[in-house]
Amino acid sequence: MSGYFKQYTKKNGSKAWMFNSLYLGVDISGKKIRVTRRGFPTLKAAKLEATKLRTSFDNGEYNKKTTENTFQEIYELWFDSYRKTVKESTSMATERYMTLHVLPTFGSYKLNQITPKMAQQAVNDWADKLQVYKVILQYVVKIIDFAINLGLIEVNPFDKVIRPKVKKTRKEKEVKFYTVEEVQKVMKVLEDRVFNTNQANKLYYFFALFDQTFYRLLAFSGLRGGEALALTWKDIDFEEKTLTVSKNLSQTKNGFAVSSPKTKSSYRTISLDDKTIRTLKRWQLKEKELLFSNRVKDCEIVFPDLNGQYLNRQNIYMRSQRVAKFAGLPDIGTHGWRHTHASMLFEAGASMKEAQVRLGHSSIEMTMNIYTHVTKKVTTETATKLAKFANF
Repeated sequence: MSGYFKQYTKKNGSKAWMFNSLYLGVDISGKKIRVTRRGFPTLKAAKLEATKLRTSFDNGEYNKKTTENTFQEIYELWFDSYRKTVKESTSMATERYMTLHVLPTFGSYKLNQITPKMAQQAVNDWADKLQVYKVILQYVVKIIDFAINLGLIEVNPFDKVIRPKVKKTRKEKEVKFYTVEEVQKVMKVLEDRVFNTNQANKLYYFFALFDQTFYRLLAFSGLRGGEALALTWKDIDFEEKTLTVSKNLSQTKNGFAVSSPKTKSSYRTISLDDKTIRTLKRWQLKEKELLFSNRVKDCEIVFPDLNGQYLNRQNIYMRSQRVAKFAGLPDIGTHGWRHTHASMLFEAGASMKEAQVRLGHSSIEMTMNIYTHVTKKVTTETATKLAKFANF
């Protein structure tokens, strides 16, 4: 019986004991009965409760429907296993959804107290308020299915809920990007900035070169911001003129850290044009020189700070604002440069499949969605240009 017991850490940092899926026996229908309990201050207390439950079962006094397990207790047990199977950024998002939208409603209820009517009311409420309510429902179903597998309850009250149509509570988010002419303007502004920056000011000169290279690469590769920030020089093959994406800079509870790419489709090798390759080569030499003058040696990060450390996406977001201001253009954010690359692919005549592979989208629908927005804006601008040209 000792194998069922373990110590765990609560959210407040304190330690407690639990037993997981403790086998009691077989009921009159031949079904195996297992129970889970947590929150015991000592191992002795946990074993005492397990003994009481077994005695109660053997005497025919145990009724599974009187289980004391609350939804929150089962959620915490489920989450302890779940978080080990996904990226930390994903588990953080899941935890946030549950804390904000599910636990306030069901956390204190015992599992057998949650009825199909309560489940439907909760789903209706989530659908009224949240665009992502189906994601939240998916997690709740998994948690209660987990309890069923442990033998704590028999039926999932969320299995037969009617899923309302998602209400559009906000306007569709605009896809921001620069036109080819605007990209040319930005590149010229950044080039002039490098030329006019005093090289004696290492910080200003370092980031002037940084911006010129970073935004050139984003515009002509379509990389996500986190993918670009995670690059090392080993990822770039100057001979073959290719770049390999094999990692991403993701947010964790302790800040940002290099992790695996967003999806399986995000692993990819893409070709780069000659000018982008030349820009990267020059940056590699200048970066090494400037970092060395700042007593930093052997830095393999393509886009570090002046101390040879990884920048994070908040830093780049601020740099995107500055670049837009320098060029006198609207701020499209870092991700807008990815959409910019998609628009350039569209104008260059690339197929939808080619764009999907290059952008690392997991589905063609994602690529089509961006292409649809880009096409709409480009065709509208074409009509305006035609009207101005005709002018009669």
